[in-house]
Amino acid sequence: MTLRPGAAPQGLTPLAEQLRPRTLGEVVGQRHLLGEGMALRLAFESGQPHSCILWGPPGTGKTTIARLMADAFDAQFITISAVLGGVKDIREAVEHAQAARTGLVPRGTIVFVDEVHRFNKSQQDAFLPHVESGLFTFIGATTENPSFEVNSALLSRAAVYVLQPLAEDDLKQIVARASAERSFPAIEKEAVERLVAYADGDARRLLNTLETLGVAAAREQLAAITDTWLLRVLGERLRRYDKGGEQFYDTISALHKSVRGSDPDAALYWFVRMLDGGADPRYLARRLIRMATEDIGLADPRALRLALDAADVYERLGSPEGELALAECLVYLAVAPKSNAVYKAFNEAKAYVKKDGTRPVPMHLRNAPTQLMKDLEYGRGYRYAHDEAGGFAAGETYLPEGMAPPGFYRPVPRGLEIRIADKLDELRRLNHQKS
Repeated sequence: MTLRPGAAPQGLTPLAEQLRPRTLGEVVGQRHLLGEGMALRLAFESGQPHSCILWGPPGTGKTTIARLMADAFDAQFITISAVLGGVKDIREAVEHAQAARTGLVPRGTIVFVDEVHRFNKSQQDAFLPHVESGLFTFIGATTENPSFEVNSALLSRAAVYVLQPLAEDDLKQIVARASAERSFPAIEKEAVERLVAYADGDARRLLNTLETLGVAAAREQLAAITDTWLLRVLGERLRRYDKGGEQFYDTISALHKSVRGSDPDAALYWFVRMLDGGADPRYLARRLIRMATEDIGLADPRALRLALDAADVYERLGSPEGELALAECLVYLAVAPKSNAVYKAFNEAKAYVKKDGTRPVPMHLRNAPTQLMKDLEYGRGYRYAHDEAGGFAAGETYLPEGMAPPGFYRPVPRGLEIRIADKLDELRRLNHQKS
């Protein structure tokens, strides 16, 4: 547990700490929370602090917002790291809060718990009585979904604010501020673009990288920081992954095509390449779900369920443990039977409807909830399939009148779709007999 530290000499202060905003107006990004009339801005302006959970990726301003809230309400600021701390730190925070409350000049206290999801249930429960009594305001910061990682009792007593990764323009603004603060050599546009892509929405990563560059540039007495020099100094960290750039899309394309081509080794290789380069595992989880629907479909319907479960496991465990669930799903998708029959059928149906007219629903398929509709023959002649042999109304038609069977869905001879094709053939035979 630490109380808010005093200022360190500028030369010893890390750049990320040196540029930490001191007022709301200096905060870059998070306008959906801190803009005029937005939820968190209104909380600051209310004059009354409240307990909250700040949920978002690293380097998006969670600690900064907590500190600014302490400043706004002239409150004592106590930080607890859930990675290093425990119940002893919570007890000490309670003692400091009580001392501040009963001091000569009474003050409120904000207890900020970084990585709150690392605390177990009993540790999180230890905050409850003090939050309820108003002894201190609790602010938790987490990179994990609080629905899974924060106790429901604590969660019910705290507002949840979702922070977003910083946008490219936000990160470029931070580069400009850092350059002015530390008098870096001029940074050429291409180098800035690469730095911003590497930071991937994380201001702390950006500033730490800039600090490393500043030291190296001063040592070499550079007049300007070029993209070529940047690659040479930072090497693998910048070469391997360029989010949003050509290499990123080439790699995800290789991953998807390896799964489609039923090569589990290649799929694992590209998957690990993307993780190693800094890709967001949640993005990869979404791609697995897409692969299950686009390339496997009804050849193995279990694939979609497995992809959804793997994404859920990752949300619960995070990195690196949750990545194994994604890898397990990836191998399953790679070896599963493949079919894009539903994918093609859906696209053909969309194209057909787009160019076709609006055909009326046949009378026998219409619902008749009123007597007038019955008098108008809505629903007349409809055959209830469950009352017929085999649960199938042979010869019944379900398309608009005059519309020929379009044949959108054509099962492939692989996996479960072999049986689906047999079933459809049998249903067509029965329809033909009836006609």
